[in-house]
Amino acid sequence: MSSVLPATHRALTVPEVMDALHLSRFKVYDLIRSRQLKSIKIGRSRRIPADALRTFIEHQLEEAA
Repeated sequence: MSSVLPATHRALTVPEVMDALHLSRFKVYDLIRSRQLKSIKIGRSRRIPADALRTFIEHQLEEAA
């Protein structure tokens, strides 16, 4: 089965973001609440676009430099 959307359009779950950033569930939701990490809500599920995670990481690297 071929994917219509490119891999960059993947939406990650909160646990996937937790694993990628090695952060707690509370901290990931705190980043979402403070609008540092963009997310979407589908029904009761929260998803973080892969591009939003990439942007967040790049922003953090710029601030650290």
